[in-house]
Amino acid sequence: MTMPFYVPPEQLIKDRAEFARKGIARGRPIVAVEYTDGVLLIGENPSYSLHKMSEIYDQVAFAGVGRFNEFETLRVAGIRYADVKGFSYGRRDVTGKGLANAYSQTVGQIFTHEVKPYEIDVLVAEVGDDPDDDHLYHIQYDGTLHDERRFAAIGGKEDELRDKLKESFEPGFGLDAAIGYGAGVVESVEDREIPAVDWEAAVLDRTRGRRKFYRLTVDDLAAARTDG
Repeated sequence: MTMPFYVPPEQLIKDRAEFARKGIARGRPIVAVEYTDGVLLIGENPSYSLHKMSEIYDQVAFAGVGRFNEFETLRVAGIRYADVKGFSYGRRDVTGKGLANAYSQTVGQIFTHEVKPYEIDVLVAEVGDDPDDDHLYHIQYDGTLHDERRFAAIGGKEDELRDKLKESFEPGFGLDAAIGYGAGVVESVEDREIPAVDWEAAVLDRTRGRRKFYRLTVDDLAAARTDG
């Protein structure tokens, strides 16, 4: 009888984490910035049809970096989760925290038990009735969940982005200022200028009606950066 191949659990976890981090690092980053009326999501995405940001429910949005098919699977599952919960209980019972916890459990299970972990980082944003009720949840490839405040970054040079955001963040940004700030931080870390057509950006705006999510156009981004 041949002896089964044995890998120490700590080495297996280390190898999976390194594999996932390498895949995520190849993805273009996304930053989230809280501003006076809500939360801005912005990142480089030259594709016109494959969105990295999406509405999940009335006041909850999703952003993903890494393998598109993997974070798209989570996005669709999140919409189903929110629809079922909102229909079974009430629309206000669908929260960013509940969705982030569900994602954390799912991604953690995949990381621990599947042959290949997901090569993704996910961000769940939620806007409340006032700025103190806004939330940003960062779910990592291994299911680790971080509750961020004021700003967040996923993908690419994540640590550098977070340091840059921390250095220059100012409470009370208007939307145009938040766009210029977020885009400027990404360009600074990437060390190149990114044309307006290659940005994807979306907003959760607390001043809107029931559905807070909307996408920004190329003209919106160009005008904001010109004014800034």
